[in-house]
Amino acid sequence: MIPFVRELEFEYGRCDQVSPLIRRVIARNPGPFTYTGTGVYIVGQGEVAVIDPGPDQEEHFEALKAALAGERVTHVLVTHHHLDHSPLAHPLAQAFGAKVYGLPAPAPHASDAPALEEGGDDRFRPDVILADGDVLSGPGWTLEAITTPGHTSNHVCFALKEENALFSGDHIMGWSTTVITPPDGDMGDYFASLEKVKARGFDTLWPTHGAPVRDVAPFVDAYVAHRRAREAQIVEALAAGLTTIKAMVPSLYATVDPRLHPAAAHSVLAHMLQLVREGRVVAAGNGLDAEYRLA
Repeated sequence: MIPFVRELEFEYGRCDQVSPLIRRVIARNPGPFTYTGTGVYIVGQGEVAVIDPGPDQEEHFEALKAALAGERVTHVLVTHHHLDHSPLAHPLAQAFGAKVYGLPAPAPHASDAPALEEGGDDRFRPDVILADGDVLSGPGWTLEAITTPGHTSNHVCFALKEENALFSGDHIMGWSTTVITPPDGDMGDYFASLEKVKARGFDTLWPTHGAPVRDVAPFVDAYVAHRRAREAQIVEALAAGLTTIKAMVPSLYATVDPRLHPAAAHSVLAHMLQLVREGRVVAAGNGLDAEYRLA
């Protein structure tokens, strides 16, 4: 069982000091994929970085400008291109004379329809393209870019050196597991990125949605164990004669909100594609409509 952390005290638009170096403002965009909404992090005092500015909502934009009044924004950082993370990045950067840092959105895929999660900001292009290990700094704070593909191909987390903390975007969330949606999302990359984060030994994870994770290593272990258990369930379903993802999802996700079943089907697909790559499963056809069997 994943030890989810779901308690979160907040008010929409309020700027809360959540650690010595970190403030947070939560946008009013709650939903099945965003939990209470997008949590925007402000790092530092006076000269600051802003992480995942969130949706382009007037109310939210005004709340951020109020929280940042009298300060200089030096960096606007984006973990990935989904619509609950990146759309306000360039308007905020322009308002404060800053640049946007991240990785560009991948080319859209026809197979991404119907829209899942919050959808993709396919036009997102940062001013500065980050590489793994790039360091960004300001007075009293140091952030390192850690590329973590899996949820999306352009996902980047940001490590805060002074607090041994990681802004984990949607890569690891305290309230829920992460959806992996092929073809941009990749399960093999996701497993590798989880191990990459675990190896760093962070004290705290600050996801873009929900509360922080304080007991990091056991939480990441549980995240990995959950994915491996789901993989085993898929193999068992194949052995029982279920050959399509559509047939598997209702039983595999019986306790999950049915609104999430389309996204769950894509996570099953991500597992299935990885099993095919490993030679454990063979496919007749492509994607969600294919028939699968054990090799």
